[in-house]
Amino acid sequence: MAERVAAYPRPPLLLPCTQQVRVEALGRVLCDTHRSLRVLETFHPPVFYLCPEDVDLSLLEPVAGGSFCEWKGVASYFDLVATNESGQERRLRRALWCYASPTPAFAPLAGWLACYPALMDGCWVDGERVIPQPGGFYGGWITSAVEGPFKGDPLHPELR
Repeated sequence: MAERVAAYPRPPLLLPCTQQVRVEALGRVLCDTHRSLRVLETFHPPVFYLCPEDVDLSLLEPVAGGSFCEWKGVASYFDLVATNESGQERRLRRALWCYASPTPAFAPLAGWLACYPALMDGCWVDGERVIPQPGGFYGGWITSAVEGPFKGDPLHPELR
């Protein structure tokens, strides 16, 4: 039975996850792990945070600026950068973020990385390809394990 995102809590819940999570971007495997953290927030599909030990950090370049979450604190962002076979640099701007010093309630997130599935070549949970959360701003991962409506969906303007 699918989790109903309408039943997710506010403030959000942070849960460890041992499902296989795979992220590919710029023709590379960014992460393939059984260690992630899921953030569950009302009307949002889960956001998966990846253990930094399982991420190819050589592809990340810190960028200026940040954002603030009332629950988790200040986020910093990273570009994803890779060079292709022709020697050309490819870049996904502000494709990942993390909380270096999250609020006490989200302390386990410190240094873990989240990505925008819409910018990646693909994201998978236990082999199922993820559908990015609509809206362009959100980093939720939609799978058959979750049931909407989802914040950001143009068919549900009341959730914007």
